[in-house]
Parts: sequence; structure tokens; C-alpha cells
Amino acid sequence: MSIGENIKHVTARRNAAAERSGRAGDDVLLVAVTKLHSAEEINEAIDCGITDIGENKVQEIMDKYDHVKPVRWHLIGHLQTNKVKYIIDKVCMIHSVDSLHLAQEINKRAEQHGLTMDILIQVNSAMEESKFGITTGQTGELIRQILDTCPHVRIRGLMCIAPFEENPEDARVYFAEVKKLYDEYGRIEHERLDFKYLSMGMSNDFEVAIEAGSNLIRVGTLIFGARDYSKKMG
Repeated sequence: MSIGENIKHVTARRNAAAERSGRAGDDVLLVAVTKLHSAEEINEAIDCGITDIGENKVQEIMDKYDHVKPVRWHLIGHLQTNKVKYIIDKVCMIHSVDSLHLAQEINKRAEQHGLTMDILIQVNSAMEESKFGITTGQTGELIRQILDTCPHVRIRGLMCIAPFEENPEDARVYFAEVKKLYDEYGRIEHERLDFKYLSMGMSNDFEVAIEAGSNLIRVGTLIFGARDYSKKMG
């Protein structure tokens, strides 16, 4: 199928999952993950209605940025502090904040550009050693520290990457843990704590994630096809 047909298929599945959880499909933002895909493929997706794209690596944003049509860029992969300066004025949100050190660097660079950067706190609810993110028990303290020390950072919610499971239903427990945190800390009133996004679910498990409360899904393979890891970007 074409990229346009794939987007229609993913959108239909998203809408059905949202309806099962008592919401409208448009309540769940679809972020197309463009890792290792070309600017031409991304532009085709934009022409077919994609409004938000997610990149895992800073270098790919730098390589593609000037060749992609107007779209909202999200940094969804692990971000090193020494690379924040390259994308601070290019992305609308950073999904993968998992330390005060990183948040403070984002704050510093955002202040230099006269902006407030939206971030998500990455929670590793499964405590997988192979993945980044804080534990569920560390979430509240990190939120407090960021609010106390980072006036140019706004916390918009939480993000998690569940373990890959052959049966996506097995990931539901990890999503449920993060949804519980999202509900708990989203009730706090603060000018720079404005929970709007619960970023959970990828190509393998996005329907289960939506049913568990996700309102932002990150889908790449189902839109663009399998990635060719022999291609080197940048």
C-alpha cells in the first residue's frame, strides 16, 4: 500500500480504539515516526494529512529540516545534553526528558532563544535496563525539581515505551501504570505544569495504549514500511 493508504488504515484503527475507550479519534494525536525515512517520504505523508512527525536523532532533524514541508517536529528519542542547542528552535516538544540535568540544559537553551520548551517526562514503567526513562517512583520528584529550577520549560505530560510483546495485550499493565501517574500529577495546579499529552503506543501496541488512556501515539513502520537500517542518515 502507499503511504497515503497506510495513513488511512492507521487512522481508522486509531479511531476505533479511541471509540472503544469513550473518546473521538481526533482526541488522539498521530505522530508519524520518520527515523531513517527520506524528506520525500515525509512530504508525501504531510500531503496526506500528517501534521506532526517524530525523530529519534538530532542529526536526522538537522539533515531533513530544510527539505520538509511545514510540520510540527517532535524529538522522541534519547537526547544528549550537548545536542540540545541544535534543535531547541526546531521542535515543538521533547518527549524524552529523564533527568534534571537534561531539563536544565533545555531550560538554558530555551532562555537563549526567548522561548518556553514543552517537554514530556519519560517513564520506564517496566524498568527495562535497555531503555531510558525514570522509574514511576522518581516521577514526582523530577517534576518538582524541574518546576523549581527551569522557568523556560513547561511539562506537558508523560511518555513511555513499553517492552515489545508478541501479544500487545501484555503491555497493558505498563501503560496503566503511567496513566495512573498522568492522572495523579495532572491534577497539580502550576503555570508550567499543563498536562495535555500521554505519549504511549507505537506500531505494535498503539491500540492497547489508546484503550489504556494514551492520547498521543508514535507510529512509523505501519505508515512508511520497514526501515532499511543499512541506510546511514547524516
